[in-house]
Amino acid sequence: MHVKENRMLKKMRAGEAVVSVKTNLSDPRVVELAGLCGFECIWLDMEHVPNDWFVVENQIRAARMVGMDTIVRVARGSYSDLIRPFEANADAIMVPHVMSLADARQVSRQTRFNPVGRRPVDGGNSDGAYCMIDFKQYLAESNQEKFVIIQIEDPEPLEELEAIAGVEGIDLLFFGPGDFSHAIGAPGQSDHPLINQTRRRIVDAARANGKLAGTVGTLANYQELVDMGYQLINIGADVLGLADYFRNITASLQRLSENQSHV
Repeated sequence: MHVKENRMLKKMRAGEAVVSVKTNLSDPRVVELAGLCGFECIWLDMEHVPNDWFVVENQIRAARMVGMDTIVRVARGSYSDLIRPFEANADAIMVPHVMSLADARQVSRQTRFNPVGRRPVDGGNSDGAYCMIDFKQYLAESNQEKFVIIQIEDPEPLEELEAIAGVEGIDLLFFGPGDFSHAIGAPGQSDHPLINQTRRRIVDAARANGKLAGTVGTLANYQELVDMGYQLINIGADVLGLADYFRNITASLQRLSENQSHV
């Protein structure tokens, strides 16, 4: 037996881009539906969404059922908050608001097994095939197949960005333009010069250190981001899709009502 192969990481390391979609809802059927529709990766959230561990575990299981990889954005807390998604067999964790080189080093220490870090070992969960994978093999394959994303979404880490990108055990720098715009006092101004500058700088720092870069995007700027060097791009979310669908129905009904009133 082996630790689950990380298909999206393999694809990105081969120079290709991966598109994820985010879910805010807790129902595993939403995850299953996204996979059936052709997404190869889904972003699950525990930073802003009141999901518990059983919900996330079942969402990860639903993704595996349809051949889709998973990223879990964790809540900042103890080491347990960082590693539990891995033990539930998520393919990646995303750590929000990494603020410094010391912070990035601590994330690596807490989420990577020896010799890279000091992640606590269990092996008795889904990722370790419930202790049916050889102990040393489990450690080595976990370090290889599970990947760690850190979010750069504040101005503070920019002072040490290149050094942060060089931290062993960190695989991908993910730029969060929404929080970044808020932090620099320009909320929602996606075309702010500092945002454009930082977006390019993150790719440069990642590439210079043999790392990957990711961010959020749209269908309109997807190719621009790929050309810039981003290889993980999140486009869309379940709540946005549902909101559009519901609004279309209510708007159509309103037009029908107005037309009937003029007859």
